[in-house]
Amino acid sequence: MNYGALTRGIFIERLNRFAARVWVEDPNFRPLEPHSSALSKCERGGEFLVHVRNTGRCGELLVPGSAVWLLESDDPARRTSGDLIAVERGDGRLVNLDSLAPNRAAAEWLAAGGMGKLVNLRAEARVGDSRFDFRAESGGRSFFIEVKGCTLEEDGAARFPDAPTLRGLKHVRELTELTRAGNRCAVLIVIQMKGARVFRPNWAVQPEFGEALIAARDAGVEIVAVDCLVRPGEVRIDRRVAVDLTRPNIKETISK
Repeated sequence: MNYGALTRGIFIERLNRFAARVWVEDPNFRPLEPHSSALSKCERGGEFLVHVRNTGRCGELLVPGSAVWLLESDDPARRTSGDLIAVERGDGRLVNLDSLAPNRAAAEWLAAGGMGKLVNLRAEARVGDSRFDFRAESGGRSFFIEVKGCTLEEDGAARFPDAPTLRGLKHVRELTELTRAGNRCAVLIVIQMKGARVFRPNWAVQPEFGEALIAARDAGVEIVAVDCLVRPGEVRIDRRVAVDLTRPNIKETISK
């Protein structure tokens, strides 16, 4: 998926889950009228309020002084000047932070045959009181796919979630039951960067999610992890990444 032209800025601080302060040197990136008086605009740039398109913690990524990439908005009704789309890590790798990107990138990848030939691929499939990201037909069976975006990576291991997720846990358990009922199901972990060699559940944060993935795999749910090529104005799924669902040593998990 493509965003078009983005503007480079410097991250200052995150104010809450939805907003952050950034410094932008591009004189063409202008604050919008509703909050212009509160920002230090000058001819060479200034400080801006932007929307963070990711409600996760992202504490290891959104570090003061980090380079960020911003999508400017021309909507006068908005209270922010644009959206924070990506951040550059200390090692130079670009990480996409847009929580909407995994599903959009997955839609392109699935349509191109990423998980085999699919018929009638569509988004937002409701089953009972739940809604899954995608539904298709595969080999004469219904195929349900739930996408999870992952931005947490350390020493080559990507981990999800970065905070407990009751919704994610519910989806995995429901996919397990749908598989037992004869459907094809998959959990697709979209790692929003390059460099991860393996995906593992974040056992230290939510061991229940790891256990749910193990139960799902044992029932026949496909647990698939993929990385992404990330450029300032683009993100697309690139390659599959190994999945390791091995339970860690209990003492090691507690100590982390």
